[in-house]
This record gives sequence, structure tokens and C-alpha cells, in this order.
Amino acid sequence: MRCTRALIYGENIRSNILEIKKLLNPSTKLCCAVKADGYGNSASIAAKIAVECGAEFLAIATVQEGIELQENGINANFILLSPCSPEEFTEVAAHNIIPVLFDEEMISTFDDVSKKFRKNKKHGVFLAIDTGMGRIGCLPEEASNLAKKINSSNNISLMGVITHFAVSDSISDENKEYTERQFKAFTSALNSIKSEGIDPGICSCSASAAAIANPEMQLDMIRPGIILYGYYPDEITQNYLESKGIHLNLRPAMQLETKIAAIRRFKAGESISYGRTWETTSETDIAVLPIGYADGLLRRLSPGLKVTINGKLYPVVGRICMDQCMVDIGINNHDVKRWDTAIIFGPKEGGALTDAADLAKMTSTIPYEIMTSITKRVPRILANA
Repeated sequence: MRCTRALIYGENIRSNILEIKKLLNPSTKLCCAVKADGYGNSASIAAKIAVECGAEFLAIATVQEGIELQENGINANFILLSPCSPEEFTEVAAHNIIPVLFDEEMISTFDDVSKKFRKNKKHGVFLAIDTGMGRIGCLPEEASNLAKKINSSNNISLMGVITHFAVSDSISDENKEYTERQFKAFTSALNSIKSEGIDPGICSCSASAAAIANPEMQLDMIRPGIILYGYYPDEITQNYLESKGIHLNLRPAMQLETKIAAIRRFKAGESISYGRTWETTSETDIAVLPIGYADGLLRRLSPGLKVTINGKLYPVVGRICMDQCMVDIGINNHDVKRWDTAIIFGPKEGGALTDAADLAKMTSTIPYEIMTSITKRVPRILANA
């Protein structure tokens, strides 16, 4: 087993889901986002825990993600949130994955494909409405006609209607108002579908931010993502939620760690790594870590990144390489020795002094990118297993 690894604290995922469920209306269903390998936290680990905690649906972004989870024994309703090609529709139908459709061509194509796979009932689909995200979905005024087309089809039926908010993770007045406009557009589209005598099925508009900060927008189902894995969605911070009387205690799930492969002594004035961007100002010891940007430790994190070694922070110096990086541990540091663990980020209970949100702030990005950047060559290991 490689010493560079991502420990996944499954009990933290479980705790986060139970925290979320405390804030749900009794009738609101849970669709846990396990796409992008569970935001880097291992889709199979996250999916298993989510189902155990009562999630009725799991959200995926590619057909292959759903197939792999099914092959790993995960029995759930998989909603494919991203569009796929007509060639992929065969796999969608064969594996009973729920697609999200939003135009006549997609509806007709999937209706034809589903014909040879349907058994005793029609294949359920979701209708996507673009209320202001500008990504996928029909216009709100097109919703009722497309819902009619789905329900008049021979092999598919309307299971639900979905939309996605663009700025629900912002607390500015302007963006709050925009989210309200999206919500009103969505409810108006739902009413137009109902006016045609069609049951819209499961209505869902809220991912992590709106589901928690705007309880009235939970509707029939929420689709939490980042909060499953222990991070708050942008400006919807723990302090902000507490100010609104909403209590949500999240615990990061992933710990990225490695071990010190070597400790080398350098004299003053010697350079470290590519580009000679950093030089020693005095004699010092440099710890070499076998982790680099090919593992997802973003090159732009240097300079500035600090790693935790035995309860103290030490700076990464010089440029992060493809497979390695270097840390200044100071001269004759008896607290650090070869093969000690170096934690890049993680939860406090794992000994980390920084988390993915801290790394995200360094590079003006979000924890989502930090975690999903961790590549497949880094093994995901269930902590305390």
C-alpha cells in the first residue's frame, strides 16, 4: 500500500447525513450526491453510508458512475444529473438509471431506447427546468408541454421535476433575491404542469445551500453534496447558519496524508525544486514527501502550503513537483523523523491543523475542487476500518 493515501472518515459522513436529516421536513426525501467519486471521498464508501442512513436516491454525473456503484452492490435509485449521448441511453435503460431530460429530442430518443428494456412499468425520468442557472433544462414556459410529451410516451413516465440554483450559496441581498426569483419560476412551472392534470412527481430544487438556509425550498427532495463531506457551501457558513438559528455541525471526511521519505541537510544559499524559486537563508533540514500535483496536490499551492507533522505546521518550500514536494522542518528538529506522517489536510480528529477549506482559500477556489482534484492513484482507505 502506498504511503500517500486519502483516509476517509466514514463516521463523519454518517454524522453529517444525520445532522442534515435533523433539519429536513418529515416528508422531504434525500438524494445524496456521490458523483465525481463522492467529491473525491470515494463514491462507494459515501453511497453505502448514505443508503444506510435512509437516502432514497443517489445523484451521479456519468452513466459509468452508476454502473460501478451497482457492481459494488449499492442498491438505490440513481439519478443521472448530467446529460448523456444517445449512445449512452442504452446503458441508462439497461441499468435502470433515472435520466434527466429537457427537450423533445431527448424524450423521443429515450422513449425509443427504453422500449426493449421496460418490463412491467415505464422507465421513470426527471424533467429539468432552467430557471436561471443557464446550464441544462427547458424554459419554465416549456415545462407543461414537455411533461405532456413524457406522459404520453409509451415507455417512460414523469417521476419528478428538477431545477438548480445558481447563487443560493451567497448571502448578498441581490443573490438572495435571484434565488427567490428562481424558486418562483420553478413553482410557476410546476403549477403549469399540474394545470394540465399531470402529477409532476418528486419536485426538487435545493442542493446543499438552499436546503439548509431556505427550509421552505426543500419541497419533496433535497440534493446535498458538499455538506455530506463536511464543508459548508461558500458563504453559507456555520456562523451564518447559527445567526439564523440553524444548527449544523459538519465534520470533514477526507484526510490526505503521506510519509516523510527522506530528510536532507542543506547549507545556506542552496535552492530547492524547479525554477529555483526558494533558497535556504541558513542551514536547514528539508523533508521530502512522495506526493505531488499528479496526486492532486495542486502546483499553485506553492508557495504558502503548510502541512501538519506531529501536531505542528511546516511550510512546503519550492515548487510542488509532479510526484514530490519538499518541506522545511528546520535544523536538528527532534520532533520530526523519517517515515513520520505528514497530513496535507483533514479533520481535527485525525490530527490535521488545516482542512480543504483552508487550502481552497489559499488559491481562491472552493473545497469541492481541492477534494475532487485528488487523483485515482491515491488510494482511498476507510479510516478506523
